[in-house]
Amino acid sequence: MADKTTDLSDMPNIVPGALQPIDFEALAADGHPTHPPRILLLYGSLREVSYSRLCAEEGARVLRALGCETRFFDPSGLPLVDDNADETHPKVAELRELVLWSEGMVWSSPERHGAMTGVMKSQIDWLPLSPIGGMRPTQGKTLAVMQVSGGSQSFNTVNQLRILGRWMRLITIPNQSSVPMAWKQFENGRMKPSSLYNRIVDVMEELARFTAMTRGRSAGLTDRYSERVESLEDVHQRVSG
Repeated sequence: MADKTTDLSDMPNIVPGALQPIDFEALAADGHPTHPPRILLLYGSLREVSYSRLCAEEGARVLRALGCETRFFDPSGLPLVDDNADETHPKVAELRELVLWSEGMVWSSPERHGAMTGVMKSQIDWLPLSPIGGMRPTQGKTLAVMQVSGGSQSFNTVNQLRILGRWMRLITIPNQSSVPMAWKQFENGRMKPSSLYNRIVDVMEELARFTAMTRGRSAGLTDRYSERVESLEDVHQRVSG
């Protein structure tokens, strides 16, 4: 865990003393992980100036200040799911490896034509619900959702991302971020101080705490009667055969 002297020199919008590293050991139950939470950040635009990526980068700075470990996936070169590619494609393999590494995720997408972008959806489409190497890539992990808009504030994309998070059996935290007129909120690649920036800080704090409190408990949180019944039926058929 980061100590109380975390360097905030690259975070000019943070009020000194208002952001403190989280004591992950205090949040963990006996025998559960206490290492820095591992957070993967995905963004939904390939543009050189990508506001969804810039928002995710601001979020990553906050997460690291709180004591988390962060990684990004660059979606450039990721094929479409039906584009004659499979899980052996280098970009697909990289994405899945990062998701398996992670304990929580941030999904940050622009809103385009009232919906998330194809770039964002393609990344999610490559994540299976079935286990990879005996591990479920998403089930029981945490998720924070964010969106940016070129115009007035909207919640279409974060609402869609929540639906997908539920479908992927992710623990999607209550808080979220929606940044309207994103082009007005940044200067020289950094977000200006505002209530919109403060909301991103809030979302990252909540994600870090939810991740610390739920990791190590995935088996209990995601254990399902229907799957246990199905497993028993499989055993019965195998023995009976």
